Amino acid sequence: MAIQAASPGKGAVIESASVETWNLNELEVEPHAPQVLDSEAEGRAIVINLPAGEQLQEHQVHERAWMLVTEGEIEVTDADGSSIKGSAGLLATFDPRERREVTATKDSRLLLVLSPWPGKGHPSARG
Repeated sequence: MAIQAASPGKGAVIESASVETWNLNELEVEPHAPQVLDSEAEGRAIVINLPAGEQLQEHQVHERAWMLVTEGEIEVTDADGSSIKGSAGLLATFDPRERREVTATKDSRLLLVLSPWPGKGHPSARG
């Protein structure tokens, strides 16, 4: 899944001298085109539009991850096959390199926060 920088829509981003904010449910995020909202050494925030029936197939990231459902309903399955379902408001955390699969049971919007960015062992950190 390619990650693209967010191009804020009208009313989606409010900026001030000290605070940058986003209305996650108003951003125009296409399926299969996650948008990076912010990327710093301390972390990266990404919004994902996941249509009903689609998956973030089993994967892992090098960073600690926090995933917040802002809209819709998902099922998260870990490497052992245990799963949990949740809707808007569900916050799930994952250890670095923890394997999981995320399936949208309804059209869903997710906020994924990774920290630190990039994590130890991430291909972009080599070099």
